[in-house]
Amino acid sequence: MKQSFGLPRLWGPYEQLAVRFDPQLHALWYHLRPRGRPCFNLDLLDELRRFQHRVEQVNLGPGTDGESLPIRYMILASAVPGVFNLGGDLQLFAGMIRQRDREGLFRYAKACIDVLYPNCVSFEQPLTTITLVQGDALGGGFEAAISSNVVIAEESAKFGLPEVLFNLIPGMGAYSFLIRRLSPDIAERIIMSGELMTARRMQELGLVDLVVEDGHGEHAVEHFIRRHQKQGNAHNAMNRVRQVINPVTYEELITITKIWVDTALRLNERDLRMIEHLVSAQNRRLQQRREDPPAAMEGQA
Repeated sequence: MKQSFGLPRLWGPYEQLAVRFDPQLHALWYHLRPRGRPCFNLDLLDELRRFQHRVEQVNLGPGTDGESLPIRYMILASAVPGVFNLGGDLQLFAGMIRQRDREGLFRYAKACIDVLYPNCVSFEQPLTTITLVQGDALGGGFEAAISSNVVIAEESAKFGLPEVLFNLIPGMGAYSFLIRRLSPDIAERIIMSGELMTARRMQELGLVDLVVEDGHGEHAVEHFIRRHQKQGNAHNAMNRVRQVINPVTYEELITITKIWVDTALRLNERDLRMIEHLVSAQNRRLQQRREDPPAAMEGQA
């Protein structure tokens, strides 16, 4: 019964997360289901951090040890058809920038870092973090996806960092995560191009570990875990070595976040109108999905 210790505490209540535990695989799934536009709103970020705290409490609680953690795999996925996540709350950004709300912008950015950093460092526990990308992962969604130890994507998934389109850069971990897998010049090219990339292209770059046919993502994650378990000790040790040799630190992420806030506050009216144009496009896309989900899904293929 030790494996189930404390697990009911993980189930919520949550409004924007769907959580389930697979006791056979020691795998905890959490699907994003943001209200409104599929982006990281402040309430979702708060729920994610509360959820992560509960994971930490369960794995480090009484009756557990490093050899027999109840949770050994954390899988981040999405409950929104055709969308993993569209990133930051652009409407909130535009409002804060117009109000010159430096504190609000930093508070939002820090909330993102407080969620991404634990995932990036495997909660400083011998567990493996996995992202399953089904649909579009843009901006902060891209950053969240590649913050995991392992990234699995379905064939039709798309990835991109569109911030340069409105004269900004991604500030919640993109550069830090990219240069640990790519050369700095390729990382900068991805950020500054705003290019939309396929799952196959991401795999060629080494940013996605496995690409599978649409509809086969969850099965692929489970199959990966079963294979991974046979060498789980070695994989966990390699994760720790990687963090020692080429660490992503919380301080680094926060420093970059401060640069992002300074840059955001220098955006002009033209840049803000571009942000609002993108928000309108996201809203139209959401409305289309509500009115005609099958047609919307075909448009993502």
